[in-house]
Amino acid sequence: MNRPTFSERCFDLANGLFLILMMIVTIYPLIYVALASISDASQLMAFTGLLWKPLGFSLDAYANVFANPMILKGYGNTLFVVVVGLAFNILLTSLGAYSLSRKSLMYRKPILLFIVFTMFFSGGLIPFYLTVKGVGLANTLWALIIPQAINTFNLILMKTAFESIPDALEESAKIDGANDFVILFRIVLPLSMPVIAVMLLYYGVSHWNSWFHALIFLQDRSMYPLQLILREILLQGEANSTGASDTDMVMLAVTLKYATIIVATVPILCVYPFLQKYFVKGALIGAIKG
Repeated sequence: MNRPTFSERCFDLANGLFLILMMIVTIYPLIYVALASISDASQLMAFTGLLWKPLGFSLDAYANVFANPMILKGYGNTLFVVVVGLAFNILLTSLGAYSLSRKSLMYRKPILLFIVFTMFFSGGLIPFYLTVKGVGLANTLWALIIPQAINTFNLILMKTAFESIPDALEESAKIDGANDFVILFRIVLPLSMPVIAVMLLYYGVSHWNSWFHALIFLQDRSMYPLQLILREILLQGEANSTGASDTDMVMLAVTLKYATIIVATVPILCVYPFLQKYFVKGALIGAIKG
């Protein structure tokens, strides 16, 4: 084997150092938030510079967050939206992607053109609200699920992945008497697990972090998802600190915002390692045809 030249070793070293630097820049904000959330508020307010260890130790911010009786209800609502929403997302997106990936589909190109058109233009917020309200979904959790059932980018990603599956498999299945549903659920989807994992991650993160649609469509607080509950806690803490003369209340508001970020982020971070091994492969399969 040829030994690497001096210039190649220099390039590898520079490339490695650059990637390490990018990793530190990417991960440090999360480390800062985690350490700040368990730090003593008074020490944190007086501290300047990089934070590499907790300043003191205090769980008052987390106690304040979980003292809210709506937290568990918010978790339950969010889990319902994520689980049921993912089922709708994967089912409808795979049906649409399979249809668009078939070359025999009538008016395939015009249909795809209309679908892509929605990525650049929309009817606006008011028509969207009136449509959701008109079909009776307002003030229900279904308003957070059905209108977001298919994402155009994800549909195109999955369509491209389905097109990479050899036509010979479909033809042999049809010879054996399989219809399109059998081909989709017993051949295409099992061979597309990497892109399915990517869809689960994309749609799951979207549902977990969603709060704006809940703010618009939900009036009943018992239906609020976690993100909206945490938003209320954060705004309430800021309001109390703004109008309060109590120094402890002002300092608590500083760590409260970090605690809410951790509470909202950690559950979805725990899911990512299980999907990470499929992520790069699935994204590449869906992005490159051939």
